[in-house]
Amino acid sequence: MALIVQKFGGTSVADIHRIQNVANRVVKTHKQGNDVVVILSAMAGITDHLINLANEAAKKPDRRELDVLLATGEQTTAALLAMMLKGMGHRAQSLMGHQAEVITDCEYGNARILEIGTDRIRRLLADRNIVVVAGFQGTDIKGNITTLGRGGSDTSAVAIAAALKADVCEIYTDVDGIYTADPNICPKARKISEISYDEMLNMASLGAKVLQIRSVGFAKKYNIPVHVRSSFSEEEGTMVVQEESVQEQLVVSGVTHDLDQARITLKKVPDQPGIAAKIFSPIAESGILVDMIIQNTRATGQTDLTFTVPKSDYEKAMEIEKKIAEEIGAEEVFGDPNIAKVSVIGVGMKNHSGVASLMFNALSRENINIIMISTSEIRISCVIEEKYAELAVRVLHTSFGLDRED
Repeated sequence: MALIVQKFGGTSVADIHRIQNVANRVVKTHKQGNDVVVILSAMAGITDHLINLANEAAKKPDRRELDVLLATGEQTTAALLAMMLKGMGHRAQSLMGHQAEVITDCEYGNARILEIGTDRIRRLLADRNIVVVAGFQGTDIKGNITTLGRGGSDTSAVAIAAALKADVCEIYTDVDGIYTADPNICPKARKISEISYDEMLNMASLGAKVLQIRSVGFAKKYNIPVHVRSSFSEEEGTMVVQEESVQEQLVVSGVTHDLDQARITLKKVPDQPGIAAKIFSPIAESGILVDMIIQNTRATGQTDLTFTVPKSDYEKAMEIEKKIAEEIGAEEVFGDPNIAKVSVIGVGMKNHSGVASLMFNALSRENINIIMISTSEIRISCVIEEKYAELAVRVLHTSFGLDRED
């Protein structure tokens, strides 16, 4: 008998019929003698609908009250599933985030989990209950409802699995696993049977949308095997595990792309101590995430500094940097919102040379100009013009031998 945590995303619980499918799947797992904890997202589209209602109610909705509102989406699906399970003759109970003792910090809208109490869940499991927990939510130390941000149900699931020392955390979604590239733009992409935590962390941060990055961090920290699979088939998906457990370690495991990027350049910045802090501190204070940073030093005691930000923050960041440029005496600020970041990822890079050369040559053959380059031990990222993103993904996928054999 195993302790299994199963998480079902919004498309998996989009309507009553699909919630019934979830109930059938959960019951099947439970009948095999396993203890089962189910984590649910809100029905597809409900969270956006609630946000729209909040914006109709107030020009700038109070963040605390917004979390109270958004938490009702997961509360609805948890209650409905528990009703169905009981109607099918099984012991079940739904729990909200605070009832499941998911304790977070006080950052409304993007709270981080501090600890999880397991006593109540364990008591219910001991009585052979199927425990249904509303994902995406918790409570701060003052008892206020908090939410964990986009994709937060993944984080809820893996964190609860870690607290319970579950044997596996199954993430059910509308895709049947993790692919070597986005199958929508790369027809020859193939499903990966196993991938390491570090590879998945990089893929999640570089454009792959299958798993929320914080959930992968939890899984790695507490060594929880994560099985990403489809809600709509019995097919095996992708296991996210420790690097040593991966049977086939390719030089490159996947190619990702990110279209949500914009580039900002400050030209002829004084090359002096403290200037970088003056440039980036206001950006950080505005809550804007900076990704890649490149500095090109000139012989004249000046430097050009280029960095990328999310496309949604581009206008705001440009406004900030134009003011900073005047203060520090930079010659010009210019930017480009029409860029993309393509990346190759693989733990095999640690032991193989020539990966960067192969990537650059592959892009060169298609006359794709590289604007920026960033590397780590297991990934290489290039910023290119947005219009070449899909071509770049397909070319790199082929060049690194990832194409599916038809």
